[in-house]
Amino acid sequence: MYTQEEYENNPLHGTSLEQVLTELVEHYGWDILAAYLNLNCFKNNPSIKASLKFLKKTEWAQHKVESFYLYQYKNLPRADDAMFELPPRDRIVPMHQKPKEPRELSLEDAEKLRVKRAQAARERDDRGKFNNRDNKRRSGSSNRSENKKQKSEDSGSFDPYANFKNK
Repeated sequence: MYTQEEYENNPLHGTSLEQVLTELVEHYGWDILAAYLNLNCFKNNPSIKASLKFLKKTEWAQHKVESFYLYQYKNLPRADDAMFELPPRDRIVPMHQKPKEPRELSLEDAEKLRVKRAQAARERDDRGKFNNRDNKRRSGSSNRSENKKQKSEDSGSFDPYANFKNK
């Protein structure tokens, strides 16, 4: 399937998480890492030791940092869909793709990216409200409770046994 050389072409091969984090901090600094990755371990009293402790315990955050390392710091082209499903350390980087100079990142670009992500999340939420069965059920149940309130308010003038009493 894949040769050992193809596995070794991944820039994460043979590098520890501590090396990855140290390189990122030396090149970008804590502020840019916090802005782009949105991890609290980079925002509040950041340190290599504390961040490593968090990243080792939290697999999704470790994958996020390693992906940032591959695609921003090493400036590799995005992985195809099949490879993107794998963790960054397990991805195969084709032999013709070599790491490039790190991308120049700024806090202004990070803010634009944050706004763009927030807009995309809002759109996803809006689409989900109309397509999600649970939300339809919830909205229906709230309408029922409103109808019950209206009926109970009108119940003073309505007597279900009125016809029975006349006979």
